[in-house]
Amino acid sequence: MSKICPNCGEESVDGSAFCEECGKQFEEDNTYKAEISRKTPGAFLFLIDQSGSMSRRNEYDQPLANAVSDSINRLLQNLVIKCSKSEGVRDYFDVGVIGYGDSGCYNGFKGSLGSSIFNKISDINNNPYRIEDRRKKMPDGAGGIIEQSIKFPVWFEPVASGTTPMCEAFRIAAQEVADWCENHIKSFPPVIIDITDGEPTDGDPEEITDMIKQIKTGDGGVLIFNSHITVDAKNEYLYVNSENQLPDENARRLFRMSSHLTPTMWDIALSAGHKIQHGARGYAYNAGIESLIEFLDIGTRAGNIR
Repeated sequence: MSKICPNCGEESVDGSAFCEECGKQFEEDNTYKAEISRKTPGAFLFLIDQSGSMSRRNEYDQPLANAVSDSINRLLQNLVIKCSKSEGVRDYFDVGVIGYGDSGCYNGFKGSLGSSIFNKISDINNNPYRIEDRRKKMPDGAGGIIEQSIKFPVWFEPVASGTTPMCEAFRIAAQEVADWCENHIKSFPPVIIDITDGEPTDGDPEEITDMIKQIKTGDGGVLIFNSHITVDAKNEYLYVNSENQLPDENARRLFRMSSHLTPTMWDIALSAGHKIQHGARGYAYNAGIESLIEFLDIGTRAGNIR
């Protein structure tokens, strides 16, 4: 049976997953449509490379580990704000962070959040590991710039040591999302976002991620995003649609490990000004800091909050 593309109105070719005219992925019947509510929350699981190579410095002379840590903490703060209502923070999301490096794989949260991988967003709001005083440049209202002191909550700290046990991180993630899906069968499926600057040192994770994508709620299979960061933010590629664009086999493997954008994610990326093409996936290569933050934001805007 043919389908009509909701983006451009063209009729699909039978059996095609993508519109031949604009490249948007067709929705499968009754998939990736679940509303996010307190009864049917969403879930995000971040896998963060904390190997020794993350001590390398980016174009701002900042260690990659620190840049990623800041990005994750800013995203968590934004998720808290998104869930904040007059009566408090509503539990629209469960969020987890797994770090992987020299000490193996471990819960990225510390303190009271460290007893389980997934934590409710209200618990995250109530339990930052510490609060930092930071300086932020702001317009002064008269055409100039002033610095103001702001409070910056820190839940996740930078680490850079040792090897890159990415396979083990995905194995742990598989068990966590499988358990979560079993308990949230009516929810939008979990989104796993992996951030790494290097190759895995414990094997090939592609077979593991293929298996993870088969773990499902009633709304669809688990989604995987990968952000491949480097110290040089030149030749940046976001939402890559072909591995032929990429410079080496490790980048091409991370691309293959990544899920296609859902139709909703496609629309969000398009409205943000990205020129995405047929077969676009949740994969970023060489993303600079601002692009990484935007990539994380789109990856965590998975469904409609009710």
